Amino acid sequence: QVLLVESGGGSVQAGDTLRLLCIVSGRNFDNYAMAWFRQASGKVREYVGGIMWRDGTTHYSDSAFGRFRISRDTSKNTMTMRMTWLKSEDTAVYYCAAQDVSSRATSPRWDYEYNDWGQGTQVTVSS
Repeated sequence: QVLLVESGGGSVQAGDTLRLLCIVSGRNFDNYAMAWFRQASGKVREYVGGIMWRDGTTHYSDSAFGRFRISRDTSKNTMTMRMTWLKSEDTAVYYCAAQDVSSRATSPRWDYEYNDWGQGTQVTVSS
């Protein structure tokens, strides 16, 4: 059973930096893609970015590109997302997700493509 646990959320000011952590466990993740999604109040869940566990290839949404950076530590089974220059529109619950994607080169972009999810961590950015 795959287990994902997020942490690192909080309340910050616009322009601040925040680092989210996702601890993963339960199996060998060599063929997995990991991703961050977020869901603001009253809005649909949206893709933020993802990483391929085996080689670290990353991909970002337009809103995250250039400000957020995703990395993983295979020895610690963790995925991290460093968010810089935070904006009020980044306010949301952030979720990490995992999916076995043996035949893909990059992380899936849609939430229905992921079977395993964490419980979420709230990020609030005040302007």
